[in-house]
Amino acid sequence: MKHSDELEKLASRLRHAHADNCTLVVGLTGSVACGKSTLAAALSDVLSRTHRVENVSTDGFLCPNDELEARGLMMRKGFPESYDNTGMRWAITRVRVLPAVFPVHSHGTYDIDPALARTIPPPDILLLEGLGFKPPSGEERAGEPDILVYLDAETPHIETWFLDRFMQFWHAAADDPTSFYRRFRGMTEDEARAFARTEVWQKINLPNLENHILPLRERADIIVRKDAEHRLLAA
Repeated sequence: MKHSDELEKLASRLRHAHADNCTLVVGLTGSVACGKSTLAAALSDVLSRTHRVENVSTDGFLCPNDELEARGLMMRKGFPESYDNTGMRWAITRVRVLPAVFPVHSHGTYDIDPALARTIPPPDILLLEGLGFKPPSGEERAGEPDILVYLDAETPHIETWFLDRFMQFWHAAADDPTSFYRRFRGMTEDEARAFARTEVWQKINLPNLENHILPLRERADIIVRKDAEHRLLAA
């Protein structure tokens, strides 16, 4: 993502929201595949000119696959009930004053990887991007983000981006026997793309977007919009 004027404006708003000697926790959410990680990385690059910034994903607070399997939630991975909400609130609360451990989810193995866990000391600004956020409680809580940013885009664009990302993982799995996507390598490219659309996007990600993610857009402090070419649009 290029450092556009809109990116600079968003960074400026977050700088002004930061108070000296306090950690500002910024939640960045939006649909699967809408570019949250890319935006968080770009924001981190801009904000780090003036502040100590850490960038982590809420994916690390997904419950491990074996737990999701045991609870019958594997097909609802990414839905609110698939997250360790207590662990996320604890980490947000702790990182405001002390080093906190943030677990990490591997997109390759599609599971939590304990070896990748990060210990993060209190930064000026923590960018916490991903899913699993709940609507603000209406009262200040140390375990919730101070600011919620919603990354918005047209649903057909998001579907295209999701399918393209799925196929990137599918292609990469040809040379990686540990990849979660290796199981789909028995399909042709057309079959894999059709599976991603009908079984993953239409049955999992789209319902999650409509029922659990989009409602957060109305409660967000800041809404950032993208066009089909991933450009940030003026508010």
